[in-house]
Amino acid sequence: MDIRQRSDAGTRPAPETRAAGAATMRVVGAAAIALAASLVIENMVVLAGAPTYWAPIKEVLAFHAEHRGSVAIAVGLEALNVPLLLGFLTGLHGLVGRRGGAGVVWSRLAVAAGASFSAVFAFYAVLWDGVVLSAGKLAEPSPVFELAWNMHAAAFALALPALGTTFIGVALATHAIRLTPRWQLLLGVAGGGLLLAAGAASLAIAHSAALLYVGVPGYFAWMVWLLATGVRLVRAQNSRPS
Repeated sequence: MDIRQRSDAGTRPAPETRAAGAATMRVVGAAAIALAASLVIENMVVLAGAPTYWAPIKEVLAFHAEHRGSVAIAVGLEALNVPLLLGFLTGLHGLVGRRGGAGVVWSRLAVAAGASFSAVFAFYAVLWDGVVLSAGKLAEPSPVFELAWNMHAAAFALALPALGTTFIGVALATHAIRLTPRWQLLLGVAGGGLLLAAGAASLAIAHSAALLYVGVPGYFAWMVWLLATGVRLVRAQNSRPS
């Protein structure tokens, strides 16, 4: 074996390393799919018919008094979404870090933004618990109940910029390492931009404004991106052509 052959053998990943990398990709992909599925279940099944943030406060009270079980499931799913999101982001950061380049910077941004999003959403979920607990004791909306609902809306609106930053970061990071096609990059930048725009109006949203609709397409784009990326990762090959 000459020097060049020895050098190639030294730099080529061992089969065990390639297999471990492929296994990691599948785990990260599974986390993305599970997160997307959880978000779909929460928004399209559990909370179907839920009042909007600009609905009359009496409707809000009536819904939460009659659907405590649905809200409890939704809050439980939020508790599941946090580790799924953070696990997906940190796992993806490890995959991007192996290839280096500009994708690492965007991946770090996504991890930081995802952690911020998780913290704000925990506050959002706690306030939602407060709304449900108050609704079971009230015959008519009280100022405290309305304040809790408004703060719940404000927490959701404040979380949107963090989610938008996360979305843009992972879209740029995965595209930089050629893990996702160009349409997913465009989806991430456009969807993340809508979430950022909606989050800038957090005070208006907390005051029952319909500006939240600006960010809704971006929120659903996030679900589509997660599902598409998760499927690509799960189907990753164990090795590349030599």
